[in-house]
Amino acid sequence: MHRKTLLLTCLLTLPALLGLSGDSSQAAPAPSEPGQVFSLTYKAAPADNPLKGFVPYSGTHSFPHSMEWFYIPLKDIQTDYNRFDWRKFDSQLDAIAARGHQAVFRVYLDYPDHAYGVPDFLSGVAKNAYTDHGNGKKATSYSPDYNDPKLQRAILSFIAALGARYDKDPRIAFITAGILGFWGEWHSYPHQDWNASPALMKQILDAYEHAFPNTLILAREPKSGVPMKRPRLGFHDDSFAYTTLAPTSWHFWPKVTAAGLQDCWKTAPIGGEIRPEMQGHIWDETPGTPAGQGYDLCVATTHASWMMAHQAFSNRMEPEQRQRAIAGAQSLGYSLFVSTATVEALTSTQALKGSVTLDNRGVAPFYYPWAVQMAALDAAGKLTAWPIEGDLRTVLPATPRTWAFQIPKHGLAPGSYTLLIGVMNPLRGGHPLKFANSTQDQHLQGWLSVGSFTVKIP
Repeated sequence: MHRKTLLLTCLLTLPALLGLSGDSSQAAPAPSEPGQVFSLTYKAAPADNPLKGFVPYSGTHSFPHSMEWFYIPLKDIQTDYNRFDWRKFDSQLDAIAARGHQAVFRVYLDYPDHAYGVPDFLSGVAKNAYTDHGNGKKATSYSPDYNDPKLQRAILSFIAALGARYDKDPRIAFITAGILGFWGEWHSYPHQDWNASPALMKQILDAYEHAFPNTLILAREPKSGVPMKRPRLGFHDDSFAYTTLAPTSWHFWPKVTAAGLQDCWKTAPIGGEIRPEMQGHIWDETPGTPAGQGYDLCVATTHASWMMAHQAFSNRMEPEQRQRAIAGAQSLGYSLFVSTATVEALTSTQALKGSVTLDNRGVAPFYYPWAVQMAALDAAGKLTAWPIEGDLRTVLPATPRTWAFQIPKHGLAPGSYTLLIGVMNPLRGGHPLKFANSTQDQHLQGWLSVGSFTVKIP
């Protein structure tokens, strides 16, 4: 049998803080006799892998990304306690999906300097005027009375309807809880007496938990008096790399650790937004982040998976800045590397058996149970694929997993094949998950080439 040489090298992909460095070259995996091990080569995965990286406001952008962000006022959806008009909302989701992306969104009632978001049928709910945060310069919003039972009833009814219609919708990546407070960020600072009560916050989280058994929800931060240790609840730091880490107790991560939730990232994502004032120069050679708030340190500490960073999409950057920004996007979330795989000797009448070992070199897991497939590609380009047992959510950083597979009726005729592995995005046209391997997309886009094998005549 003809053999090719496997070139082993490494590539720097994560910040030096995470201890990964090196270089890699594009090389085919070493073909082996059936029954031998394929050893594969690491290479950085792309910055636009699904469900991670940098996120812009919805629209067409050239910087690599797989998700888009939008806000929408509740009044654009809810017309009565149990009546909803989803057209504007679906239009946003459809436009984002048409670009091959998935949405992260927030529904709000009160967004400073934007028109009031409370539905018209709740016009009798008391509201507070304010001028903070530039409110009233272009439009005027108000802070509603969150203690009003009518408003509470409407909010809980909306969440139930949203989940009934959109849970597990492939157009949606993640949902930020929203609704309460300025920008839907669950605070009305400096008007602390306007904040929603802990009791209402709990009701809202309970409602989301019940309405969305599949799609993941993110809250702004842990709140005192609110039970937030929920396996499927993540958090979003909307002042990332500015007030993320200690020493101040009200910063994001100190609040998370004080609540005993420092391991929440293992089951639910950390997202957010790079502080807007930082976005214009955070990719400079010497970024001006506050002391102790460096971007790399914040990523490594919080295990963040995605960040809004719209200025990376809207501002013109020098080539060096752009490369640093791309590296910053790549450093977020998962980075799944297939280190080894095996295939046992087989004939056209025997089961196709083998194994695959995955190593997560990122800072967070992949958060959804997307189907993993093994496949065989013949010389004519015909693909035959089979689902295998394996849950990507269990591949935590620095915790390799080996999955065995067995396909009794593989249907392969005698001949030579290339073994592939792939993870398909449930969104039609969405970005396929790409592995951190040098032979990703080598033979077929969206698939990792593992090696060649032969099916013999019985």
